[in-house]
Amino acid sequence: MEPLDLQSAPPRSPYVQIGGLYMLARTIDKVCATLPGGNLGSYRMAGFSAQLLEKLGVSEDALREVVARATSDAAVGSWVREHSNPTQYDAINAEMAEQIIGDRLQRPDFVQRYPFVTTLPPQTTLFQVLDIDDGKMFPKRNAG
Repeated sequence: MEPLDLQSAPPRSPYVQIGGLYMLARTIDKVCATLPGGNLGSYRMAGFSAQLLEKLGVSEDALREVVARATSDAAVGSWVREHSNPTQYDAINAEMAEQIIGDRLQRPDFVQRYPFVTTLPPQTTLFQVLDIDDGKMFPKRNAG
């Protein structure tokens, strides 16, 4: 796969699924940004991407090796499926997609990173926060 510059455009939405998993497309984009010639910008692997990899039992280094030589998202998705337990995907998706900001508003680091969350309902999901944040970082991309 090709390196990505995440200072020019955001990674894909956490809602985009590859191989039946939320966050995998976004994680692949972030891994592509760590390849030679890529740029992670202000994004980081910690957080949801790290949670996903931990739940799958896949290391970031192993995924990076696969992404570096893969020719498509489907190839990466197949590799992940072979190296994880697909029967857990529904539970992983639910656990990740159902996290809400109300559980994080007391964390100063969270509010500092996403100051706009104080204006959102507490039931707003963290996936929604990521999409909103991407829209704020790249307003022209999301304007039309």
